[in-house]
Amino acid sequence: MSISTTPSKSIAIMGIRGIPANHGGFETFAEQLAPYLLSAGWAVTVYCQEDGKMPTRESMFHGIRRVHIGVGRDTALNSIRFDWACISHALKDRPSLVLTLGYNTALFGLRLRAAGIPNVMNMDGIEWSRQKWGPMARAWLYLNDWAGCLGATHLVADHPEIARHLSSRVRARKITTIPYGTTAIEDVDAAPLKDLGVQPGKFVTVIARPEPENSILEIVQAFSAKKRGVDLVVLGNYRSEVAYHAQVQAAASSEVRFPGAIYDSSIVHSLRKHSMLYVHGHRVGGTNPSLLEAMGAGNAVLAHDNQFNRWVAGDGAGYFKDTSSCRDALDKLLDDAAQRSEMSAATLNRARVTFAWRDVLAAYAFLLSDVHSWAHGRPSSWQRLPTSLPQEPEST
Repeated sequence: MSISTTPSKSIAIMGIRGIPANHGGFETFAEQLAPYLLSAGWAVTVYCQEDGKMPTRESMFHGIRRVHIGVGRDTALNSIRFDWACISHALKDRPSLVLTLGYNTALFGLRLRAAGIPNVMNMDGIEWSRQKWGPMARAWLYLNDWAGCLGATHLVADHPEIARHLSSRVRARKITTIPYGTTAIEDVDAAPLKDLGVQPGKFVTVIARPEPENSILEIVQAFSAKKRGVDLVVLGNYRSEVAYHAQVQAAASSEVRFPGAIYDSSIVHSLRKHSMLYVHGHRVGGTNPSLLEAMGAGNAVLAHDNQFNRWVAGDGAGYFKDTSSCRDALDKLLDDAAQRSEMSAATLNRARVTFAWRDVLAAYAFLLSDVHSWAHGRPSSWQRLPTSLPQEPEST
């Protein structure tokens, strides 16, 4: 029996694997946004991708309706099948608004437009530009980038550079810039570090998917150039049969640790909070969640030097361009506790002022309510939709 969603404002969130979050940034965002919207009077549905093939079922999660769709094991093709199934379900369910996180199958979203269901789409990064994709995948993503821009009711960019990219395709009024958010990580137990074999304040972290555009190889080569006296903890699922993964592992010194992909928040928070330095090698994308979470933990940050990272981390971070400059930066920072302390304070302050979840969620709630009102013929401020996230008000 279907669980009713009859209130006047109903929203379906799709494009993710579901909640609770156990995969990536969009899932964490949905886990933050869904209860926020629920408290604001929305009926909230979140689509959840399940391994294995099974009949579609529903469940409730803290007042949030979840629709579980089984499409088989986690592969790119099955993720596409899942997105198609989500839209097919939504066409029957008819929520009054859809929020799509990511544009990888935006062509399917044209079905929502044809059915008159408004669709707000977070366009994520410029996915088709990533090195990991072959010609066919890149062409598919490029086409969906255009489909998302033209077919969605309204677009969300999580970074000014993403908004600039989108504005080359649609009018600026169709785009709102709202970054990803983060929470300041306060006191965190260091006990989980014992099982990883590292000591608080005696290790450097890298938390990223093991892909070339995340500069993992350059970071590992730079760190391994000499004996450091501290460890480098590289999170991620590394498989020796993947050429790039094997290359990274071969470049690692005995001080580099590969504990695998860890999604347990208590362990990840402990790694972040007790790390002496976070190295962020992402070259493409928008407001990267891993970088923001490191800032929220008060990490000193050494990031790849590009327009995406510079806007997020600001002037308080250190930057590198290649293996050589990363090695030089590590040589200096690992021997300068005072400099790392200054960097830590700067990044934590920027996280609190510019990327606080309360402001991010409030901006989304305003945008979604306004688009909903406009789409359903009610009074709205469509002509004055925010084009960027409001800054945190000054304390009074």
